[in-house]
Amino acid sequence: MKQLSLILITTLILVSCSGNKKNSIESVLETGDLKTLREKRGALVSEQQSLNDQIKLLDDKIKTMDTIKNAPLITTFKVSPEVFNHVIELQGSVTTKNLLTITPEYNGILTNVYVKEGQKVSKGQLLAKIDDGGLSQQVAQLQIQAELAKTTFERQKRLWDQNIGSEIQYLQAKSTYESQQEAVNQLKQQIAKTRVNAPFAGTIDDVITEQGNVVAAGQSPLMRIVNLDNMYIETDVPERYVSDVVTGKSVRVNLPVLGETIDAKIRQTSDFINPANRTFKVEIGIPNNNKTIKPNLTARLKINDYTNENALLIPQSVISENAEGEQYVYVVSNKGSDGIGKATRVIVETGRQQGDVIEILSGLEEGAEIIKEGARSVRDGQSVEVLKIDESH
Repeated sequence: MKQLSLILITTLILVSCSGNKKNSIESVLETGDLKTLREKRGALVSEQQSLNDQIKLLDDKIKTMDTIKNAPLITTFKVSPEVFNHVIELQGSVTTKNLLTITPEYNGILTNVYVKEGQKVSKGQLLAKIDDGGLSQQVAQLQIQAELAKTTFERQKRLWDQNIGSEIQYLQAKSTYESQQEAVNQLKQQIAKTRVNAPFAGTIDDVITEQGNVVAAGQSPLMRIVNLDNMYIETDVPERYVSDVVTGKSVRVNLPVLGETIDAKIRQTSDFINPANRTFKVEIGIPNNNKTIKPNLTARLKINDYTNENALLIPQSVISENAEGEQYVYVVSNKGSDGIGKATRVIVETGRQQGDVIEILSGLEEGAEIIKEGARSVRDGQSVEVLKIDESH
C-alpha cells in the first residue's frame, strides 16, 4: 500500500507540475534566489501533505469495504467415512505350555541318562534312570508270595462253590491274595518313579544333571524339555478393557529381535482380575513353523479393542477448545468458484483417538470441508481463500 501511495503522489506532483508549473519551477531554479527557492519548496511540501492525507482516507475506506482482498490463505480437507480400528498398545512375553524343567520323583543315584542336548524325543520316551535301591528284588519276592496267595484263594473258592469249607476260610484267602497283589502294585509304582520319561514330545534343551549324581525328589533339576509348536504370547490388560478385549479379537504382533510382524488373534482371556495391579491375562496364539520364535522373547502388541466401519476421522491438530470446554473446528461454507468462502465454527463431539487422528461422533457431516492449515488464525464468519484441498489429511 505504501508503494501505491508513493506512485499516486509522484503522479499528482508530475501532473500538477506540468505546463506552466513546470516552467515556473524552471524559472525559479534559474533565478538562483535562495528565498524564492525555499518558498517554492514549502508550497510543494504543503501540497504533498494534503495529498497524503487524502490517500490515507481512501486507504482506510478500502480496507473496511474490501474484505476479500485481506482474506487469509488456508488449506482444507474433506471428511468421508472410513474404517477405524482403534488399538491398545501393550508389551507381552512369548511362552509355551510345553516348556518344563524335569525333576525326579525318587531319591537316589542317577545311574543313566539316555539323551543329550538338542535331541528330539517322543512323549513317554525313557530319558533317564535312577537306582531303585533294591526295590526290584523286593518286587520279585512279593510276586512269589502273591502267586501263592492267588493259588490258595482259587482253591478255596472252588471248595466254597461246592459248599465245602467255611466262609471265613474263603474270605481270609481272598483278603490275603488282594493284599499281596496291592503290595506288588505299590512297589511297582515306586519303581516306576525311578524311570524319568518325557511328559510330551519335544527337544531336550539342556541336560542339567549328569549321571552318577545323587538326586532328590522334586528338588534336583535333571533336564529341560521344550516344544516350540504351541507358542503363544501372554500379556496383562488393564481391567477397563475387559468388555472390549475378548476372545477372537485381532492382534498385530511385532517381535523386534526377529524383525517380524504377525497377524494373530486372542485365543483365551482370563476370568480373573488381579487385585494387585487391576489387570487380566490374555493369550495370543502365534504360528512358529520355522521354529525361530523362542520362549521369553519380548513382543509388542497392538490389540484391536474398537472398530467403527463408518468413522469420520480428522487430525487432532485442527481441533480447538472454547472457554466452556467445548471442542470445535472451522469448516468452509458458501465457497465460490474463486475459492473464496466463509469460515464457520462448528462444535463437535469427539470419540477415540489413534495416533494423530480422532474420531468425530457428532457435529460434522460427510463431505464437510475442514480448515487445516490456518485453522488457528481464522475467526468465525471471516472470509477465507482456499489455497489447496488436501486429499491425504
